[in-house]
Amino acid sequence: MLARSHPPRPGAFRPSRRDVQVTLGALFLDFTAYTLNVGADGERWHAEVFALHFLFPVFLVWHRRHPFAALAGTLAVLITITSLTSSSYGQSISLLVALFSVAQERSPRVAVAAGAVVFLGLQTPGLGENEQWVREVIGDAVAVGMAVVAGCAARQWRRQLAAHRELLAAGAVAAERRRIARELHDVVAHHITAMQLMAGGARKVLHHDAALAQDALESLEDSGRLALSEMRQLLDVLRTDDDAEGGPAAPQPDVDDLPRVVAESRQAGVETELLVEGERQELAPTLGLTVFRIVQEALTNVRKHAGRAHATVRLGYGPERLTVEVQDDGSGSGDTPRKGRAGHGLVGMRERVALHGGTLETGPRPGGGFRVLATLPLPTGEQTPAAHERATIR
Repeated sequence: MLARSHPPRPGAFRPSRRDVQVTLGALFLDFTAYTLNVGADGERWHAEVFALHFLFPVFLVWHRRHPFAALAGTLAVLITITSLTSSSYGQSISLLVALFSVAQERSPRVAVAAGAVVFLGLQTPGLGENEQWVREVIGDAVAVGMAVVAGCAARQWRRQLAAHRELLAAGAVAAERRRIARELHDVVAHHITAMQLMAGGARKVLHHDAALAQDALESLEDSGRLALSEMRQLLDVLRTDDDAEGGPAAPQPDVDDLPRVVAESRQAGVETELLVEGERQELAPTLGLTVFRIVQEALTNVRKHAGRAHATVRLGYGPERLTVEVQDDGSGSGDTPRKGRAGHGLVGMRERVALHGGTLETGPRPGGGFRVLATLPLPTGEQTPAAHERATIR
């Protein structure tokens, strides 16, 4: 089978706008230097020298893609111009730009070798008896050296910038993996705890209330199916070939999914109610996900540590802030694990809240139980309010 040849990319042989701008700027400076040099040391105007200047852009415009060709071409043009003048032409800006590009694109050893060749090419034969010869040699050496050093410095800076970008990319990947780890912790902890309690309740009532046991098993099945769906959605982020197979990702949960979490909590044996106060507003997806995860993790902790307590979830929409409060009236003995250890759940809550510039307060209530209180700033721009409501889901 014959390999299919790929046509060149559009613009592959076309110089960039930056290259054209640099080339025209160097040509202008070279023209200016030649014009000022006319009349000095008996130098006369040469039409052929003026015309040869237009050959500089022909080579220099490729100085980034083909630095050696640009350097060789500009050096040849400069040597030709020098042979037509009665005095030393001096350094050409076009030549120094080409030398800078060689030093930037190639290794320092190659750059030094190219600089030596350029320095030798700048030396005009027959000027050894000229009184200014020493100054011209020093000037050539300084100009060539500065071009080489600047090119090598630019090359090193570019490599450091690339390394810095790789570090930033690696940091972004690590941060994303930490976010996914928090998401997985919240999903697994919530659903597995709910499934455990539902399975235990179904086992206790299986022999004397088959209908209630069947409801619990159906809820258990739904919770397991939802857990698998959410975990699959999160794990898809880690796949490298999802673009090849990929359909659109399912939407992340938000405030509209809170009734489902409250219903699961009640099915797991915790009497739970949801209160929504204030003028409801549309939230950004990340903020809605944060509110959902805070409530989900707080209710999971209630089921794990407070037993069959009564829990209340309250959302308070204010002019500038959204308040999320989850509290329970569990026994004091059940609060000890929550006071004694800050697990991944509370750490994840705090990080989510801090990401939005909010505050989080967690701790035991004076009359018993535990409270989680998060205050999140709302966007100050135009918002879409829903109907004013104070809803109670019992």
